[in-house]
Amino acid sequence: MENPLLLFPQLNISASKDKSYYKAMKSMVKEEPHKASKPGAKQKRNRLSLLLQKPEFHESDHLGKPGNLAKAASVSPEEAVKWGESFDKLLSEKAGLDAFTKFLKTEFSEENIEFWMACEDYKKSKTAHELLPKAKTIFETFIQKDAPKEVNLDFHTKETTSQNIHQPLITTFDRAQNTVYRLMEQDSYPRFLRSDPYLNLVKGRNPSRPTLRRRSRSFTVNDFQGVRPDFTIW
Repeated sequence: MENPLLLFPQLNISASKDKSYYKAMKSMVKEEPHKASKPGAKQKRNRLSLLLQKPEFHESDHLGKPGNLAKAASVSPEEAVKWGESFDKLLSEKAGLDAFTKFLKTEFSEENIEFWMACEDYKKSKTAHELLPKAKTIFETFIQKDAPKEVNLDFHTKETTSQNIHQPLITTFDRAQNTVYRLMEQDSYPRFLRSDPYLNLVKGRNPSRPTLRRRSRSFTVNDFQGVRPDFTIW
């Protein structure tokens, strides 16, 4: 698991954590057995949402696994307003990335941002020796058919990526990453800007308290934890 993509200096992490992340993704792939009778799309997504709630997959805010969002810094209304300037601006700030990730979790589509972040990490590989195992893990986790966090890619993009996976380059996932980026920018991002948690941040209002207040204050991105998925859509 940033041209309109941005690289985040705050995402620099040690090699040991990189290994832990990819090891976790590999174990996740093994936990998803291939069955002769495959469940329907709704059943798969519900099962995946339960799987992603397992504590072992949310131990840190490491790349592709942004589970430790409770440590996000306070966000002022002015900062939140800037997130609405562009999708790039939102993703370029740690608090914005965390808030957007939490929003995607309420829609059960966090695999998109996790894949995008995994690709950002992949492009930071310093040697060719690192590319193959990372590429294989990303492919098995996000791209191959019935992958545990399969992202929505068109047939040509998926085929091209599949063909290049055996001799991966730094650019191997660029096309797939750009496709997922555009999907989030055009679909999820506008809904995020209309969501109550974001609008409350912009207004400097705590959604858990009365709206009539004489003074405003900044709230943390943790306010997004109060969001509950709408299960009626399933």
